[in-house]
Amino acid sequence: MSTDLDAQPAAASGTFAIGGDLPVHRLGYGAMQLTGPGVWGDPKDPDEAVRVLRRAVELGVNFIDTADSYGPFVSEKLIRKALHPYPEGLVIATKAGLTRQGPNEWRPVARPEYLRQQAELSLRHLGVDRIDLYQLHRIDSQVPLADQIGELVALQQEGKIRHIGLSQVTVEQLRQVRELATIVSVQNLYNLANRADEDVLNYAEQENIGFIPWFPIATGELAAPGGPLAAISAEHGATPAQLALAWLLRRSPVMLPIPGTSSVAHVEENIAAARIELTDKEFEALSDAARSTGN
Repeated sequence: MSTDLDAQPAAASGTFAIGGDLPVHRLGYGAMQLTGPGVWGDPKDPDEAVRVLRRAVELGVNFIDTADSYGPFVSEKLIRKALHPYPEGLVIATKAGLTRQGPNEWRPVARPEYLRQQAELSLRHLGVDRIDLYQLHRIDSQVPLADQIGELVALQQEGKIRHIGLSQVTVEQLRQVRELATIVSVQNLYNLANRADEDVLNYAEQENIGFIPWFPIATGELAAPGGPLAAISAEHGATPAQLALAWLLRRSPVMLPIPGTSSVAHVEENIAAARIELTDKEFEALSDAARSTGN
């Protein structure tokens, strides 16, 4: 007899309530790779992008992360095309604060009027009346912090966004922003092979703030033949990428990995990682191996 976990393996990753009132399965989906090369323009196969999004939701993903700058706007529009009207319980997070000048080009802009304009556009492109989680993609050093966050608070008070998150910040920046607004999530670079922001994760866990690691499945030298990932992969019949996701899920209860892909087969593989249960010994072996490589 099949179970809910058989049909929707993402549920095996456990649940975290973003902001205390938005429960999601902890293994989500990041929509950046649904765009063209350099996160610019339309994807090569838009129909496959739609299939990927629908398959992710079929497999139990109910947390999707995107940004206005992915395309720009290509990712948000694909999400609407694939999933609108949205199923009950699906949480879509988006971001603003990075502008695009071409493939692989990103520049911070967080002037209040720009953030408001982008929020309005995201509401339209996603086809929603309120954005569940709106994240400042980067703090803009050219704009007073109170002005940037103040505009997000104003949008929140107007009912256009539900919760506010940050991206790529230090612990000190996170503390400063929390004096101005309630912050429910932080999205920083973090993976098994790169844990430079361990202090941010520890602070987030202490404060029950969701931690969304971007670039979550990098494995570096750890996946080399004969490396620690190879042996444990063989034990579980899993890929190194799946183990890297399983390690993240085990690392902290506030961890919300959002692996992205433009392939249905790959999204199925990623979500299957939610079923992998690392032993204490395996978790420590992976953690220690990453430390020994200097990460």
